[in-house]
Amino acid sequence: MKQYYKKIQEIATELKPEAVDFACQTIRVRSLSGEEKEVSDLYLNKMKEIGYDEVFRDDWGNIIGIINGQEPGPTIMYNGHMDTVPEGEHSLWGKYKPYGAEIDVSKVDNQDMDEKEMTEVIHGRGASDVKGGLACQIYAGKVLLKLRQQGTLLKGNFMVAGVTMEECGDQIGTIKLIDDTFPKKGLDYDGVISCEPTKLKIALGHRGRMEILVSVFGKACHGSSPWLGVNAVFMANKLIDRIANELPKKFPTDPDLGRSTITLTMIGCSPNANCIVPDRCDFLLDRRFVPEETPDMCVQQIQEIIDVLKKEEPGFQAEVKIAEYERNFYTGKSITFANVKESYKIPQNHSFVQAVARGIAAVNQPVKYQYWSFGTDMPKICVTDHKPAIGYSPMQEPYIHTPEDKVRIDYMEKSIAGYASIFLNLMELPKEAFRL
Repeated sequence: MKQYYKKIQEIATELKPEAVDFACQTIRVRSLSGEEKEVSDLYLNKMKEIGYDEVFRDDWGNIIGIINGQEPGPTIMYNGHMDTVPEGEHSLWGKYKPYGAEIDVSKVDNQDMDEKEMTEVIHGRGASDVKGGLACQIYAGKVLLKLRQQGTLLKGNFMVAGVTMEECGDQIGTIKLIDDTFPKKGLDYDGVISCEPTKLKIALGHRGRMEILVSVFGKACHGSSPWLGVNAVFMANKLIDRIANELPKKFPTDPDLGRSTITLTMIGCSPNANCIVPDRCDFLLDRRFVPEETPDMCVQQIQEIIDVLKKEEPGFQAEVKIAEYERNFYTGKSITFANVKESYKIPQNHSFVQAVARGIAAVNQPVKYQYWSFGTDMPKICVTDHKPAIGYSPMQEPYIHTPEDKVRIDYMEKSIAGYASIFLNLMELPKEAFRL
């Protein structure tokens, strides 16, 4: 198959200008969570234009494109999200516009993030998370279509899924795609390639993430006579102090994923008015956890602190639970869902991972591994569905969610070739290789 890999690189070079232009089109569209309609139309129409065998939008706003092989084989889902975080204060972007998609030569990190290089990049919100990568996944499909037209035998199915609501943190777009849409459409999948930022390395997992909601209760009274009430904020401060300074001492460390963490991200009180001692204080905790921990364990740790404070502090009352949110999709669908995702790791020696590594090496890219510091939709794949998933993309983590949001164009070209080559290697694996 050596001749195929050289051809893949040649086609990727040929398609680079198209892929870059398409990525710029998507970056120019503001697509916050629940507002992905306009950008989803771009993805849907582009896959139709390229010639994907099947292209459709599901009830949850996800966009799916499929290229069918001529022979049976695995279905590999290339997964990327269509939503982005807000752009923030425009003045912090300097000379670039958040949705300008300007191209220039800029200083940027190298693959190992130990040196800066001058190279051509696209600037703009979502360039690194993940519009640069999703454009490349879609254009990898065009590489495979050209190979198929030239006589290359493809096995199985190449599937691209542009999913909704990833930035919300609860995997809901991917979950609904797999659990609701796939059964309705008679579809299934065997493994996943995520385009979350990896700087052309293979990502093997990340810590779990959950949001824990804590409510502390007091007794309202006039602000001139605070002794007549119980200040919920003062009570909450006692709990927050122990969460911040005592609980982390018990946290485990994973050799690959690092140490578990907890931090307070949001806080509020009620009635939140002048001259009234607050009778309630709610705060949100961002909890990252390693594989030996579970969401229930994380909640129980907070409950244990609450139980101790109830004994120590007269009038102390609080409750803790996993935060839930109503998610409103641009298609009109709505659902309330818990904001939690498991921690996951896939072994480097797993046959799926090694096939991916062979695919990258075949197009002359170094094989390097990493773990994400942030969360992705991959726990749905690996933990819930027990199927293999890795990350591979042209984008770099330091630029996500920042005013320096950008993607290297040279890495985009490499990833187009890498995605196509990975598929050619995965399609040759036996069925048992797609189990965890």
